Amino acid sequence: MKTRILLTALLACTSLAAAEIRVGVIVSGTGPGASLGIPERNTVALLPQTIAGQKIVYTILDDASDTTAAVTSARKLIQDNKVDLIIGTTTTPASLAMIDVVAEAKVPMISLAASEAIIKPVDDKRKWVFKTPQTDAIMAAAIAQHMQQNKIKTVGYIGFNDAYGEGWLAELKKNAAARGIKVVAEERYGRSDTSVTGQVLKVLAAKPDAVLIGASGVPAVLPEKTLKDRGYTGKVYQTHGVANADFLRVGGKDVEGAILPAGPVLVADQLPDTNPNKKVGLNYVNLYEAKYGKDSVSTFGAHMWDAGLLMQKAIPTALKKAQPGTAEFRSALRDALEGSRNIIGAHGIFNLSATDHLGLDARSRVMVQVVDGKWKLLK
Repeated sequence: MKTRILLTALLACTSLAAAEIRVGVIVSGTGPGASLGIPERNTVALLPQTIAGQKIVYTILDDASDTTAAVTSARKLIQDNKVDLIIGTTTTPASLAMIDVVAEAKVPMISLAASEAIIKPVDDKRKWVFKTPQTDAIMAAAIAQHMQQNKIKTVGYIGFNDAYGEGWLAELKKNAAARGIKVVAEERYGRSDTSVTGQVLKVLAAKPDAVLIGASGVPAVLPEKTLKDRGYTGKVYQTHGVANADFLRVGGKDVEGAILPAGPVLVADQLPDTNPNKKVGLNYVNLYEAKYGKDSVSTFGAHMWDAGLLMQKAIPTALKKAQPGTAEFRSALRDALEGSRNIIGAHGIFNLSATDHLGLDARSRVMVQVVDGKWKLLK
């Protein structure tokens, strides 16, 4: 009898020791969103392999910047890999499409996409969804403020013909109106389009003081290049969706002078020492560039890094309530993520709540400009 009890105890201890937390990662490693997804994927190698004594197993899938593929990948991770958490995906349309999947399975998800619609309102489905990138609402407010300070009265808009572009247009209209700025032109284009001449001509016909391009990654270069080719000399604003080296490399002189809001990590070395995100940002930059090369870092990889920080804080709390691989653990992990407070990340300070599954404020943004092919912090 004593032998049987001892054997049972040993088996139980072995089971606990062998427990592992399975994290599914979905990024756009190929397709139009690849310049965002690749640094996100690269950053996974920098995330912890153990947390609170538990092994972390990462499974990375590429959705090829395709919404259907993202949904299929989410289902695969949940059904085949039995993941406890999903981090991803890169783009707004695909992240929105994944909400139903994770909500049905009751698996928490941390999106790496920008739109506020991914997490708001926090209803029965979105209660399972969190995100780390600044919302279009936070960043559009910064752009409108900069426009007002520079006495811009009219603005034209050209953006993606999907949820990302429409979200940005809505936020531009709201924030511009609040500051007495009129949106005089609205145009859309596809992420894979090779020409936007027609749209640009319509924007130019409205003679705006400035133009906002509501796009992300390398595809955001096309409208700015076309504007410059057509002789436009007003200010050109981009979104935080372009803050990576590929945008600078592909855009070259055509994106010189572009103004955008970005996470502080993009210019971490230019931040004052009093900025609370400087230390965390520089740590991420140094780790990333040590592995992937100088000037290889981007804000998008840092969104993955911040997701990792949230995960590191939430997992020990969830482990106090349940074991990995169970519905109880996934529910406890969701609750722990929602209770995250004062987590200093590369992009800002996260204070999540039952009504806010991002938890960032104005400290998560700075205004930058492309000057001599590099990012320059605007004071």
